[in-house]
Amino acid sequence: MIIAKRKPFEEIKDLIDGYHKLLNVGCGTCVAVCLAGGEKEVEVLNAEIDMAGKIAGKPVSIDGVTVERQCDMEYLEQLDKQVGEYDALLTMACGAGVQFLAERFPDKVVLPMVDTTFIGVNKAMGWYEERCRSCSSCVLGATGGVCPVTMCAKGLFNGPCGGTNHGNCEIDDAQPCAWYMIHERLEKQGRLELMMKFTPAREHQNQVPRTVIQPGYRAPDEE
Repeated sequence: MIIAKRKPFEEIKDLIDGYHKLLNVGCGTCVAVCLAGGEKEVEVLNAEIDMAGKIAGKPVSIDGVTVERQCDMEYLEQLDKQVGEYDALLTMACGAGVQFLAERFPDKVVLPMVDTTFIGVNKAMGWYEERCRSCSSCVLGATGGVCPVTMCAKGLFNGPCGGTNHGNCEIDDAQPCAWYMIHERLEKQGRLELMMKFTPAREHQNQVPRTVIQPGYRAPDEE
């Protein structure tokens, strides 16, 4: 799940300064689940913006709407007849949703209200932990389901550094050493020989936006 957090209110005030009629668009999927940008969060932010405008003597008109997904044009279509009357669109979606909303309405100012933080898991209500960097070349099958890119402070692919300390990381005693966890997991599974598997260093030059077309959805000439 994509995890996001709302921007600091002072930053939000700077972003919307000069705009008088706003539409705040929430998203009903990831950001709603992680309590950052769903219908409730849209209502809360709108109330804060309305109050701040009145206190500053700069009242604004702000409305809210939440769509099922902002990363899907099908759901943005419902906004087509609505956005024309607004000076700017606020969005509480992740970065992908922000870009898709801006692509759908290129003549409108689109302002992000949240910061996309990471891909993570829900540990408890309101508590989320990063578990994936979406590096596009997953090694979890050889590391016992523990991601060294995310869980190791140095992102090491081929075993621990010299700073592993009784199962914890030298960077922070509260952070478990990823490679210690990998060793323990693989040993329990009887797959400890995988610790000797070498993973080449990743190349990060010439980065371009990535596209995934799932099997079964590709055109014949793309197979």
